[in-house]
Amino acid sequence: MEIKEVSQRSNAIRAQYHQLEMQQDGHAWTTEQDALAFLTDAGLVGRQVMAHAGSWPDGKDEQLLADKIGESIWWLSILADESGIDLNQAIEGFLSAKESQLK
Repeated sequence: MEIKEVSQRSNAIRAQYHQLEMQQDGHAWTTEQDALAFLTDAGLVGRQVMAHAGSWPDGKDEQLLADKIGESIWWLSILADESGIDLNQAIEGFLSAKESQLK
């Protein structure tokens, strides 16, 4: 899947969640709330990676790890869009800079 498609599909899903938030909270979540939700999922990725390595007492759940990695990427796409950042350019710029730095 291309990054542009990730962004488009992510935004379509986010629009549907905004409707649920309107029903639940009376307003769509703010970018700050979205960032907190991302951090929560990123923390769950960390726990599942630790569980996978045997460093966390909870049993590993490979499906949960895959789901939370996917959800974290989804949140990053949403946060980039909400911040006016082109996700493709952000990734390309970061990777190119690191490749140059590490040559």
